[in-house]
Amino acid sequence: MANRDSSSGSLGTLLAGALIGAAGLGWWLLSEAERRRNQQRQERSLHLNRVSWSDEDGQDEAQPGDRPVRETELQDKVHELNQAIEDVRRQLETMNPQN
Repeated sequence: MANRDSSSGSLGTLLAGALIGAAGLGWWLLSEAERRRNQQRQERSLHLNRVSWSDEDGQDEAQPGDRPVRETELQDKVHELNQAIEDVRRQLETMNPQN
């Protein structure tokens, strides 16, 4: 009888381990698929960004001297966005004065 309890306990442990392993494998497969989707999305975005930059410039490829100009344009846009965020924050503060 003790032998039977031992074998059913071992079988239960084996099944629990198999279920946990299957769940872990499923989670890993899903996370890998999500990682690949995100990577493809990023690569597509970078490619579209390169294409849009070359379309704006009327060039097929970026020239070595273009980078500082683009970085300056990007910094200007970031500065504009920060100013807009600050304006909205001020507007919200005037709408909801704190006591």
